[in-house]
Amino acid sequence: MADDLDILFNEAYEKASNTNEKLPPDVMLKLYAYYKQAVKGDHFSFNAHSEANLRSAFKFNAWMQLKGMSEDEAKREYINLVNTIIK
Repeated sequence: MADDLDILFNEAYEKASNTNEKLPPDVMLKLYAYYKQAVKGDHFSFNAHSEANLRSAFKFNAWMQLKGMSEDEAKREYINLVNTIIK
């Protein structure tokens, strides 16, 4: 099942990466957070010296809100969100 989940996750990532649709910022943050949780889990890192500090802080905060979510659950949520918003 994990292999199937990884395939579906990668397909959803490609679909989201290649869309021409303009997605709202809150949806983009959710996609970012689910993706980071799916690939990094609770291994958070934040670059406070980034030129886009405010943007980075929002992204980091969105990811931190998923603390404790399993990587597989994050993959499923990412897949569901992509399939819901991108036709």
